[in-house]
Amino acid sequence: MRRILSTAVVLACAAGFALAVEGMDWAYPVTPKGKGPPDKEKMLSVPGSKKQYTAAQIGDNFNPPDWFPDEHPPMPASVSTGRQPGVRACALCHLPTGGGHPESANMAGLPARYVIRAMEEYRNGNRVGVRATTMIDIAKAMNDDEIRSSAEYFASLKPHARQKVVESPTAPKSFVGGGGMRYASPEGGEEPIGSRIIMIPDSAEGAQRRNPKSNFVAYVPPGSVANGKGLAAGGNGKTVACGICHGPGLKGLGEVPGLAGRDPTYTFRQLYDIQQGRRKGDAVALMKAVVEKLTIDDMIALSAYTASLEP
Repeated sequence: MRRILSTAVVLACAAGFALAVEGMDWAYPVTPKGKGPPDKEKMLSVPGSKKQYTAAQIGDNFNPPDWFPDEHPPMPASVSTGRQPGVRACALCHLPTGGGHPESANMAGLPARYVIRAMEEYRNGNRVGVRATTMIDIAKAMNDDEIRSSAEYFASLKPHARQKVVESPTAPKSFVGGGGMRYASPEGGEEPIGSRIIMIPDSAEGAQRRNPKSNFVAYVPPGSVANGKGLAAGGNGKTVACGICHGPGLKGLGEVPGLAGRDPTYTFRQLYDIQQGRRKGDAVALMKAVVEKLTIDDMIALSAYTASLEP
């Protein structure tokens, strides 16, 4: 895809930071107002970790959980704790491993210069709209050293996918819960998938506790992966071949981010936001030719295909 589709940096992960896009609550979910966990002081754990945290600690903007501290490099303060009052810890939404969740970007392995440029775009008004508000505030509150240290940390991490792509005419009935994530309905059941991507965690408990080893299933319409592969090759002139800028296997090239293995709902939001003019700037100007003729189904297909690739 012509330069830089971004998988970029950090979108908001906590409740109430997004406005719904009409008819697209699957891509732009809004966390419903609620009372939160019934017992915020109960000690919680995840499989394989010796650590324990309360629900209040798991949601702490300035000291989020690090379930597996021996499995990643030392985090800079901007990632681990942030800085009060306005600089939330990057690890809250993007996790110490950089893998993020469907409501936030998978940042592991993104080029440092790309991340820095994305933060500059939040600062200067070139990234606006549905899910940018919180990141705009954070970017404006961070100093240049904090942005650089965060970018270099995430760039040092190995890229990894957190979802399995499953083509199906139906998806589990679901609802949006805490953290802006979608969960399977307790009553069970299926519903037509239509023109949507439905991300469901393998473990609702794991997602809620922000366990970086708890993954997701991305349900996509039948034929999406094959259709996306064709579009990624140029779609017989409908768009521009992604590999020109994003490199062999769509694993990135220089400062251009890799698309392979990234969350499909995040990728969809970037394509759609660029098409709708919510993302601007020199790099995004080159993406306009990519998205100009794409339909919603095309963007879903491209997102499903790139998510199915090994990062």
